[in-house]
Amino acid sequence: MYWESERLLYRPVMMSDLDALFRIYGDVRTHAFNPGGPHRDIDHSRRVILQRITDRERYGFDDWAIAEKTQPDKVIGFGGVFVSHFNGRQTNNLGYRFEPASWGKGYATELAHRALVYGFDELQLAEIVGVTRENHLASRRVLEKAGLLFTQRVDNPEDPPAHLMFALTIEQWKSLKQQA
Repeated sequence: MYWESERLLYRPVMMSDLDALFRIYGDVRTHAFNPGGPHRDIDHSRRVILQRITDRERYGFDDWAIAEKTQPDKVIGFGGVFVSHFNGRQTNNLGYRFEPASWGKGYATELAHRALVYGFDELQLAEIVGVTRENHLASRRVLEKAGLLFTQRVDNPEDPPAHLMFALTIEQWKSLKQQA
């Protein structure tokens, strides 16, 4: 099954995405705002894909492998809506990570809009959140452009800088769509 937006194609993550996942998540540049750092080896990436497949079976959705329509066989990123845990609660998280060559093209914003349509209109999720580091201004702008609203700042002295959580409920989503 494929989903699409203006310039991008989205599909479920598969084990055949292992090299692409490691290429992107193993790149230190894609972890500039993640103190946990990049994947250390391909075995770590393999475990991540297995977890994504398990989560998709358990929850009915998970994030996507992303390609440009002009090069549908080349994965340029991963993202969408997936279940995660943040600040002691389970969330439907909007997240993304693109290869550096894809930065600055508006792909994260395009993905965010498509993921919200998927999460609210197709899955009927009650809420979608986005979490970013306080100092990650580009990611904050993406979440704001997509319509998510700032809800809380979470400080963890052992893991600075602070995280910012943005959220949107299905009721707020429906209101935004009526205004458009």
